[in-house]
Amino acid sequence: MKLSKDQIEKLYVFTRQHYVEYYDLQTELVDHLANAIEEQWQENPKLSFEQALQLEFKKFGVFGFMEVVDKRKGALHSKYNKMVLKELKSFFSLPKIIGTFSSIGILYYLLKFFQEGYEIMQWLIGFLIVSFIIGIVFLLKKQKMETVKTGKRWLLKDIIFGYSSVSGVLNIVVQFACRLSGNHYPEWFLAVFSLLFVVLFLTSYIVLILIPSKASDYLKETYPEYEFVK
Repeated sequence: MKLSKDQIEKLYVFTRQHYVEYYDLQTELVDHLANAIEEQWQENPKLSFEQALQLEFKKFGVFGFMEVVDKRKGALHSKYNKMVLKELKSFFSLPKIIGTFSSIGILYYLLKFFQEGYEIMQWLIGFLIVSFIIGIVFLLKKQKMETVKTGKRWLLKDIIFGYSSVSGVLNIVVQFACRLSGNHYPEWFLAVFSLLFVVLFLTSYIVLILIPSKASDYLKETYPEYEFVK
């Protein structure tokens, strides 16, 4: 015996009632529950839909779907971090590596020429932080508008559009800026700062612009059904 469309919809409602807010996770759980219920009916056709559902739900333990959701979140955060790392690596391979190291060199010589490392560094860090915050706010608003429009939330999409841990990097940058003092630094320090600043700038560009611009491709790759239900 197969589940009806109404029963499938009830499974979606059931997952939402148990705090599964993302459509992709709901779909995975609905598929699992539907298959399990149909298997139960093969063994015991007298079971009602609700009885079979509750029996299957009990197998998830006292925390219900929380463990499944946490594992999926961890897997997709890892996937997202690999996406960022892959895009960052591309800037250190031909032909982009030429532009990357040119940027590092230009910044290094600017810092060395003006000999005001402290003030310039803090201005650069301030610019990076403000740009990052503005970018995150913009992406969050864009994602909120799309969620309202479609009525569905996708976990990977939320991660891409600002619900990631990447913003935690800002704390490290701020702490670094606060520890800067004096106006003259050795050349090795200026070189390391130039390298780290360019890497952080590229990471911000990847997180705020590059990956969001490719979001549909990443989502279709992860969720084949995305194209049909977005």
